[in-house]
Amino acid sequence: MALYMDVHNVGAGVTADDVAKAHAADLAIQAQHDVNYLKYWVDEANGKIFCLVDAPDPEAANTVHREAHGLVADEIYPVREGV
Repeated sequence: MALYMDVHNVGAGVTADDVAKAHAADLAIQAQHDVNYLKYWVDEANGKIFCLVDAPDPEAANTVHREAHGLVADEIYPVREGV
């Protein structure tokens, strides 16, 4: 498993409440794909969502998003946790 940060550029109108619902949908099915969504951040002013995920690969992480709510990431970066 590896850590990834994904970025969604959803534009104006994104709300923290909507993202919370999408995150809950991710959590409901993530185990089917050996994925663990850990945290997310929302930038409402700029229409961006950032998700930290532990996954076997970027495709598995995006599969969870696709199946849970359809909002796949525009970018996915491998990351390492710092101290």
